[in-house]
Amino acid sequence: MPELPEVQAHAERLTATLAGLELTGFDALTFSVLKTFAPPPDAPLGRELQQVGRRGKHLLLALGDLTYVVHLMQGGRLRVGAAGDGRARPRGGRRGAQPVARWSFADGRALLLTEAGSERRAGVWMIAGDPLAAEPLAGLGPEADDVDVPEMAAMLQAHSMRLHTFLRKQQVIAGLGRRLANEVCHTAGLSPFAPTGRLADDAGRLVEAIGACVTQSLAVERALDDMSASRERPGGVHGRTGQPCPACQDSVRAVEYRGYTVNYCATCQTGGKVLADNTTSKFLK
Repeated sequence: MPELPEVQAHAERLTATLAGLELTGFDALTFSVLKTFAPPPDAPLGRELQQVGRRGKHLLLALGDLTYVVHLMQGGRLRVGAAGDGRARPRGGRRGAQPVARWSFADGRALLLTEAGSERRAGVWMIAGDPLAAEPLAGLGPEADDVDVPEMAAMLQAHSMRLHTFLRKQQVIAGLGRRLANEVCHTAGLSPFAPTGRLADDAGRLVEAIGACVTQSLAVERALDDMSASRERPGGVHGRTGQPCPACQDSVRAVEYRGYTVNYCATCQTGGKVLADNTTSKFLK
């Protein structure tokens, strides 16, 4: 799933390309993509797109006091094309990227939301007024790269859970996902399974690691013409099971879950101890 750096860089690209253009049409091409019914999704027609912003992993298409909020989820992508792109509605069961929503502009271009896979999880919300005060944004935690050391220490104490879970929980801290959680834990030299209640003294290391990982990824994304594929994103441990750790050359290890993998280096993060590869394992710092 695209995380803070990928979404931020893409918002900047879309703003540079489309800001100032009049919106002439919006089409929800699947029943499930539109998550709100009031105001109607065509309410901003005739207005100019001011900018594309970001909150957490969401894109915000701002048109005055009306905002489209877009969540790409795992397989969604938002790309500029011609006005006629995506006219055909997707057929159920096809796994290739299919159009699920389309914004049309007065210059003949369109912004097309596509989604790969058979599931349809990407979503569009139409929000009137302050989008940060409404769902799905109202419940998000602070932006991951805005948290300072005292705030991080307080958050670690207030939310009792494993560190990897803490970093991925959007209601606690917004913008990070599985890849960056793996990379932040590795960069900070902390076990992904360390209990947050014992990590207040490590708040500075976490803040520094988040900043370093986000900055590195954002630099990579800003150099691209479109959002990166997963394999193009930088990292030392994520998706590198069995490969040498770039810091110490020990093998990168994994704990496999049904929907994701926690990668870590035993030498760098767990004092050399190997965590059993099952969902009931417990491993403290």
